[in-house]
Amino acid sequence: MRKLLFLLILPVAMSIPFCLLSQTTAGTPETKSTVQPTIMVIPFAKEGQDIRKVLDAYPHQRVAIAKAKEAFDNRGFNTTDFVAKLKETEMRQVFTSDNLTDVKTQLIEYSGADIYVEVEATMDRSNSGNSAQVILSAYDASTAASLSNKVGFSGKFYTEDFGKLTAKATETVIEDFLNVMQSKFTDIVENGRLVALEFSIAPDSDLRMSTEIQGQDLPLSDALEVWMGDNALKGNYHTQGTSDLKILFDVVRIPLKDSNGNAYSTNKFALEVFKFCRTLLRKDNGAKVSVKKETKGGTIFITLG
Repeated sequence: MRKLLFLLILPVAMSIPFCLLSQTTAGTPETKSTVQPTIMVIPFAKEGQDIRKVLDAYPHQRVAIAKAKEAFDNRGFNTTDFVAKLKETEMRQVFTSDNLTDVKTQLIEYSGADIYVEVEATMDRSNSGNSAQVILSAYDASTAASLSNKVGFSGKFYTEDFGKLTAKATETVIEDFLNVMQSKFTDIVENGRLVALEFSIAPDSDLRMSTEIQGQDLPLSDALEVWMGDNALKGNYHTQGTSDLKILFDVVRIPLKDSNGNAYSTNKFALEVFKFCRTLLRKDNGAKVSVKKETKGGTIFITLG
């Protein structure tokens, strides 16, 4: 049995057939333009493989990529050519590392992807016929939250054309897959994407979550929670726990786009948190308390010193 894995990447501009309503100052509903993420289909590189060379090494992947692209085109999605985007990133020297995992991550970030879809195609030979199985898994590229998961099976046929078998397996499941993904993406557009924030105190710091912040008349933990209530989408957040050295917001909703209509990622929200903490923790003499940030998937880590 041989496995082939692929990725589908969807930056924000996907043509999902729904309209968003907003309230004008007079309270009259106003129809906004449809959110249309653009889709880029990318082959998944296994450990030890270079994503820049996978298509040449595995010709069958071209069939799977073409079939997936066709399904999105039929739904009215805009699509971007992976090979063209890869060449563009190489010419502009976007890649800052030859580490294979880093190259894939950098390519995804450069593409501006909002959603990536992992496609695993498994081909099986047997005396009763050959078959292909396709597993589709969609994730929010910013948070890695699961959006849709489906498995398609081609059925068994006496043929060596695994390209056709893979296409058939994809056809059996692609519509249901897109419907679920569309529903989840609609929820993100309307209610925001989920992220988590963990604030911790640096080991060598005298700062504590109970420290009263000058100008706030509040302990640090409360000042952070007030800010979260003001800046989470629709004030939607949840605090899992607080100690004198740490506070964890396990659920924070952030918008898909900012006020200018640009994509709003976890990293952008992390930057806003960082800037707030730098301002909040300025000392009386104007010196800045150390603030460090790190983002891993859908979790933002802030270390205060």
